[in-house]
Amino acid sequence: MIIDTMEQLEAVYDAPIPSAAKASDLDKLIPPYVQLIEASPFFVLATSGAEGLDCSARGDPPGFVRVQDERTIIFPDRRGNNKIDSLRNIICNPLVSLMFLIPGTGIILRINGRAQISIDEGLLASFAIGSALPRSAVIVTVEMAFMQCARAIIRSKLWDAAGQVDQKCIPSMGDVLAYVTNGREGGKQFDEVAPTRMMQSLW
Repeated sequence: MIIDTMEQLEAVYDAPIPSAAKASDLDKLIPPYVQLIEASPFFVLATSGAEGLDCSARGDPPGFVRVQDERTIIFPDRRGNNKIDSLRNIICNPLVSLMFLIPGTGIILRINGRAQISIDEGLLASFAIGSALPRSAVIVTVEMAFMQCARAIIRSKLWDAAGQVDQKCIPSMGDVLAYVTNGREGGKQFDEVAPTRMMQSLW
């Protein structure tokens, strides 16, 4: 049976659990949220636009997401594969959602808001790593900030060293490329040079 009405859905699930966590739903960044953002080296950016949906991983040293004020955050768009799916979506639809993780903890901070893309030279220079500048920076106006419960982190044992997967047991990027191109690209040689290539173009 497929559920396709709100009434059917609500009949399956209990009423929302009364929780102090609901009080964490705010329309601005309070000091504890600022501390969490500054401690996070990684977040996932969700966007949607005319070309579809995108969910993009973003990472840098902790503090790379700058809190401009209680309703504004800014982050650099570092080097990638130049598909710029997220940025294309932002041009079409500024609504974005960010999910911050902090390694070793069950903390999940989420932010919903509206994004703009800036190429202001002074702003980009402020995000420089050595001589490397981002091509653009994304400015997000915060509309909602809230905590998410840690159950998913706990169930998955995400940070548990004993649960880490041996990379030799799963397909590599080279394996995937070889499969989808019938061996024309990817393979062992791709995997051998990929780490060096990425480190040389990290920023």
